[in-house]
Parts: sequence; structure tokens; C-alpha cells
Amino acid sequence: MYEQLTAADALEKLGTDRKAGLSAEEAAERLARFGPNAFAEGKKKTLLGMLLAQLRDPMIYILMAAAVVSAVLGEIADTIIILLVVLLNAVIGVVQESKAEKSLEALKKLSSPTALVRRGGRPAEIAAAELVPGDIVILDAGRVVPADLRLIESINLKIEESSLTGESVPADKDAGFVAEGDITLGDRLNMAYMSTSVAYGRGEGVVALTGMDTEIGKIARMINESPEELTPLQKRLADLGKLLGILAVLLCAALFLVALLQGRDLMEMLLTAISLAVAAVPEGLPAVVTIVLALGVQRMVKVGSIVRKLPAVETLGSVSTVCSDKTGTLTQNKMTVTKVWTRGGGTRGVSEMDYAAYKLLVDGFVLCTDAEADAETGVRAGDPTELALVDMGAALSVRKSALCAEMPRVAEQAFDSDRKMMTTVHKRAADARILAFTKGAMDCVIRRCDAILPAKELTDEAAGRPLTPEDVAAIEAAAADMAADALRVLAVAVKTDDGSATEAQLTFVGLVGMIDPPRPEAKAAVEVFRGASVTTVMITGDHRDTAFAIAKELSIATGPEQCITGDELSKMSQEDLNARVPDLRVFARVSPEHKVMIVNAFRSHGQIVSMTGDGVNDAPSLKAADIGVAMGITGTDVAKGAADMVLTDDNFATIKNAIEEGRNIYNNIKKTVLFLLSSNLGEILTMFVAITAGVASPLRAIHILWINLITDSLPALALGADTGDPRIMEELPRNPKDSLFAQGGLATTICYGAIIGAITLAAFAWAPASVLRAAGEALTLANLDAALADPLVYRTAQTYAFTTLAVSQLFNAIGFRNLKRSIFRMNHVENKMMLIAFFIGLALQVAVTELHFLSEAFDTVELSLSEWLKLAALCTAPLWFHELCVLARALRRGGVAAR
Repeated sequence: MYEQLTAADALEKLGTDRKAGLSAEEAAERLARFGPNAFAEGKKKTLLGMLLAQLRDPMIYILMAAAVVSAVLGEIADTIIILLVVLLNAVIGVVQESKAEKSLEALKKLSSPTALVRRGGRPAEIAAAELVPGDIVILDAGRVVPADLRLIESINLKIEESSLTGESVPADKDAGFVAEGDITLGDRLNMAYMSTSVAYGRGEGVVALTGMDTEIGKIARMINESPEELTPLQKRLADLGKLLGILAVLLCAALFLVALLQGRDLMEMLLTAISLAVAAVPEGLPAVVTIVLALGVQRMVKVGSIVRKLPAVETLGSVSTVCSDKTGTLTQNKMTVTKVWTRGGGTRGVSEMDYAAYKLLVDGFVLCTDAEADAETGVRAGDPTELALVDMGAALSVRKSALCAEMPRVAEQAFDSDRKMMTTVHKRAADARILAFTKGAMDCVIRRCDAILPAKELTDEAAGRPLTPEDVAAIEAAAADMAADALRVLAVAVKTDDGSATEAQLTFVGLVGMIDPPRPEAKAAVEVFRGASVTTVMITGDHRDTAFAIAKELSIATGPEQCITGDELSKMSQEDLNARVPDLRVFARVSPEHKVMIVNAFRSHGQIVSMTGDGVNDAPSLKAADIGVAMGITGTDVAKGAADMVLTDDNFATIKNAIEEGRNIYNNIKKTVLFLLSSNLGEILTMFVAITAGVASPLRAIHILWINLITDSLPALALGADTGDPRIMEELPRNPKDSLFAQGGLATTICYGAIIGAITLAAFAWAPASVLRAAGEALTLANLDAALADPLVYRTAQTYAFTTLAVSQLFNAIGFRNLKRSIFRMNHVENKMMLIAFFIGLALQVAVTELHFLSEAFDTVELSLSEWLKLAALCTAPLWFHELCVLARALRRGGVAAR
């Protein structure tokens, strides 16, 4: 709004005087009315709140109910174990999620701590928080803009706004500019925004907006109001928890119905129901998934990614659209000269130049700058455009410091936005010859020239000739060609000077074209994404032509029709953009609100969206995306605080590695979940079949808890740490709507669960069957139940069932590493954790039966070596089934070897 007012109108509207500023009394009254120039804080999560959030889970509710019933029935050991499981899950979750949001704190750090103002007619340095609308703020190079200002004076003023607008070079400011209608942030030449910094020149402005009303304050509000959304995995696990909860209730109800029909003892059935409820819940699942995600985080660090929020790891595997900021993400955030043109040599790349042949052009551009860049000293300061010119010299082994020593500056005319030129005069130490170099906009420089250097070699002694209309046409055509490639064009001219730095009768030397170039690795990453059916989209505050040129070079876009600007977006509703977005690949001159709108548009088509960025302007969209990715080196603290993941090397290609890891991690989680559920299904079938058949319970609640927490969880963790599939990026992104049981998951769970249940029941019947055979009696359900009435036989039968169930899970985990590959073709050494888990699990199970104090606690009997060998052979059944499935799949595909 203030950009549409003249400076005088803005001063009048804000009720202030340019020369005197506000009085102390008026400033105090306005501070009370408008509040401090600071950000409002969002409500923070408390430790108790995070702990309670971890307990809001259907699986936890079932366990809590089981603990209460166990306590009422006097089963204190079971109660303690169940409560410890609940507490362990909650603590792990809180520890992983306890990192508080840092976005608003980082925004506070960005706001200027002090400001130079004019109050009561005198300059004063005050805390930025004390600024009020109407204050007159004085700006000069190096200062951070402390609030949103309507500029009232600008003298060669340039402000670095890349973190807010995405512009790769400082913006020229003009206090005399008045906007006609609504325009984007980057085009508001008469405004200076909070948190941006003065790169060059000086100026004055009147405070228009403070605190949460500033542009960066709006970003703070957007971050604060952005809702926390569940990731696909969290949604799947929540659905699974509800399903298991319903299953547990139905099983318990069915069990009581059976008990009534069979005339069983209801208290005994209540204990059995607890065992069944515990069997229905994979107690280790929340902890195992959390730990697997944490292990995934460590793997992500190795590929250059730091994950701030654990569930974001698996979200990466579903990403189908990568929305990337251009400046500093797809590009290097470093203006670079890529082309030069001279009348004698035509257009060339910098790498094709020979310094001796282009000496005058290179010397002129390097000397006519105020930037400093020295690789030896590490000094790098100045305008990005001028730094690009100094870098051009450095690429040709020309150090500015050495050149300045050879040709020291003796006079100058500083750059200003009216002339659009800068002139420096140098006296050569060797022969006292004076040369003046003028650089600036091509059209401005050429108007001051009456000669041109036509020679192929531009040495100090090269002679010029009169400038002709043909020369001017050639210069303009070369500049147009560079501009068509979105290059920023500068010209340089020279004259033998008397030291007065007059900009007339110049001799034209040549042109350079510069751009913030793409990262070398970005194009390869875009190609990999295309092969993985992941769409790359560029979002930037830069101009349309520049954005499209970079997008075309990176193969993100193929035609201008795939580009859209912020002005066009401002005239569209969210629904309009939703309809157009499938055909768009480049968004130029956009504001923070536009970025969120763009992310939401892609999400409206069911896309899982990753947004990458590094600036303050990226923070709301980083938060709105399914997964926000911030740059670790150049990224602002605000961006990092809003992101789910931070790239340690600022490498766009690292996102490709992260998505690949995310896909593999999700596959591992899915394997883990299906493995645990097949184990639990085996437990449920064992219990339910036995009870409905009218025989005693094969397992106690403590047996099931032991299996679920120890012999299941250890190999489950090993599955979660399994090596990845090298061909994973050739597959389509996973459909976020797919359940964990998609693509054969349900059949896998049922089949393996049925086999485990069958061999466990077989083991349970083994002991009473031996007794019946010895007595010469037939094996019937009635005789089986009668044999189990003997406490020793029952205890032995339960030990057999307990051992078979536990050890078969260990063998089952080996096959679950790859359900499509034979175990004889797997590299088992690749997953050392699986080997460790197998032998530790086996040792612990042996300890439960062979160590007296544990056998007493678990009510088991000691087993002989022959019993162990027979049970072990029975426990390998899941692996034989695995091999049959692999063989059947290979035969269906017409092959003999499993792939």
C-alpha cells in the first residue's frame, strides 16, 4: 500500500516530519498503541503435552486396559511388564520429538538489534524493538533494515533482498518511484523490508509497518498458523492401531462367548483374554518403528541430510513432486560471467579466453569495481555483480590486488542509478600513463562512445577506430543474444584520461554476460528424478526470462508456456491454480503467500510435495509442504527451523540421495511391520484355535510379551537396518494412499502367520500326544485336554509352544529380508545386525528354559538336546515356505533362478 504513495503522502499519512522525526512523547504514545517491533510467539509444546501425545494411540489403550485387568486379577508381574512397555514407547517418542520449533526464535535473531533514527531533530541509536510507525530511519551500507520502510531518500541505494524475494542480486532502490496498483515485493523500488540489508549507498525511510505487520512478520504468522499434519506412515500406523484395537475387542468378546458355551471358568478366561489382547497388539511396533526411523536418520546423515522430524524419513519415499527454490538451491547463488563479446573476437566463453588477447577488457572490468575477492586471504566482499567481474579475472590468474598495485586508482565517478555507469581512473606505475575505465549498462555506455577497438587482441596499445552504425548494430545484437539467454549484460569502455574521469569520447571495448549459474550436479539429479517419476518444479523470486533460462538448461521446462509469474498468480484463486498446475514447471516473481499456494495446488492432485529452499521467504512453504528441505550452509535459521530436513552440503543432488534412502527406509519399515504382524497373527491363531477347540491355553501373557518385545523386536530392528535396493529409483513413487498391506502385504501376513500358528499348535500337541501314545490311547481333542490336566505335561506343552513360536520368528526374519529372493542367494553378511539378532534371540530363548530363575518366572521346563533339535527343525518351516514361494514366482516368470 505505501509503495503506491509518494514520499510526501507517506509522511503525511504517518503523521511525521522528515527533518525532525517523532518527539520522544509521540514515540512513547505510539509504542503503547502499536506495541513493540517484535514477533508474537506461538504456543509451545510442554514436556507433559508431548508425553501425553505419545500415549494417544489405540495400541497403547489396549495395553493400558490389559495392565489394569492384570492388576485386578493379581498378575503383578504381567502388569509391571505391560506398563514398562507403555513407558518405554512414550519416552522414546518424546526424546525423538523434544526438539522445540526454532522458527520464530530464528526470526527474532534476524530482526535488527538497533536502528539509527531521527527523533526530536537529532540522530539517535535505539533498540529496533522500540521503533514505531512514523520514525525516520537512516540507512547506510552494512546496516540491517529494522522495519518495513517507505524510502524518502535513496542515494545509489542497493538492498540485499535475496532471503525475502529470491532475487540473486541486490535490488536498486528509488525513493521517487510510485507504484501503480499492486505489484510484487521485488518490484517495490521505494520500499525497504525488515531483515534485509543495505549492500551499497545510503538513504532514509519512514517506518510504515512494524512487528507482525511487516512482510517478515506475515511469514512468522504463516509459520505459526501452519497446522501439523500426519505423514503417510503415521496415518497408516494410526489406522493399523485402530484395526488391531477393534480386533482385540472382537477376539476377547468371541472368547467369552466360547467360554460361556463351553462352561469354562470365567476368571480363567479373563486371563486368557488378556493374553489374546496382548497377542493382538505388537507391543514392540511403536518402539521398533521409531528406532528404525532413528537408524534411518543416521543413514541420511551419511548422504548429507539431517532429519529434524523422524516421520519425515519415510515421507521422502513417497515424494512425487520436488518444488525447488532457484537461487542458492538449483543455482550457486553466485553471479558468474559466462560470456564475453568483442568486435574483433565475437562471443566466447570465459574458459575460451586468453588473458593476453583480452587484457584491456579484463583489466577494465576488474579495476572498475569496489568489490574485493582474494582466494589467498579469504576476503570476499562487495556487490555480487562486481564480485563476478573480479572472479572472471581470477579465473584468468589476474588478482585484483596485484592489478591495483600495478595501476592504482587516482580518481572516480561512483555508480548511480541515473547514469547507470561507474568510472575509475588509474595511473600505471610503470610509465605514468593514465587510463579511465567506464562500465555500466550497454545502452548508457555506448551513448558515450565515439570509437571502438576492432582488433582481435585487446592489449593496452590497441588502437581504436571511429564507431559506425554497423558497430552499434553488432553490439546491440550481441547484447540481445545474451539477454535472450537471461544473462545480465555489462559494457566496458576506455579512454586515455587527464584524471578528471569525464564520461565522454570513450572507446568501446566489449561486453560481458553474467548469470547465477545452475549447480553442475543439479541437472543429473533432475534426470534421475525424471526416471523415478518425480517432477521437478522451480519456484523463484527472479524474473521470468532468467528463471526459464535456468529451467530449460536443467531440463525442468521445455517451453515458455510452462512458466507463470507472481502477478498472474495474484489474480488467480486457489481453485484456478489447482486446475492449471499440472502443466506448470516454473513460477517466477513469487511472494511467500504464492509459494504456499503453489504447494497446496500440487497437493490437491494427490502429490506428495517436497519444497526446498534457503531463504526467509521459503519458510512458510517449507512448513506447508509434506516435507520441507532447507539448505544447511546458505540457509537462514528461519528456513532450517521450518524444515523437516536440512542438507549439510547445500547440494540439490543430495535430495536425490535422500529420496532414495527414504524409499529404502520405507521398504524396510514395511518389511518390519509385516514381519511383526505375521508373528502376532501366529500368536492369535495359536491362542484362538486352541481355545475354540476346547483345550487349555497354549501360551501365557508373559510368554507373548517376551516374544513380542525380545525375539520379535531384535530381528525386526535388523530388518529395519537392512541394505537398500540399488534399483529403487527406477520404480514409481509409492502411492501415499496405499496401505501397509498393499502389493501382497496382506497375503504375506496371513500366510506366514498361519504357518507359524500351525507349527506352534503342533509343538503344543507334541507333549500330550507323546503321553497318549505311551498309554496306547488315541489322539482326540478330549484325550488331549485330559492329558494337559497333568501340570507337568501342560507346562512341557507350553514350553514347546513358547519355544517354537519364539525361534520360528527368528528363522522367519531371515526370509523377510527379501521375499522375492532365495535365502541361498542373499548376502547375509551385508546385514550383520540380523546375524547378531538371530543368535542373541536364540541364546535368550535357551536361557528362558535352561536357567532356573528364568524358567520359574516363565513357568517353563528344561529341554534336552534332542528336544531342542526337533523343535529347531520344526521352526525352519517359514523358510521352506519362503523358498517354495520364490520358486513358484520364478517358474511363473519362466525363469529358474530367483531374481
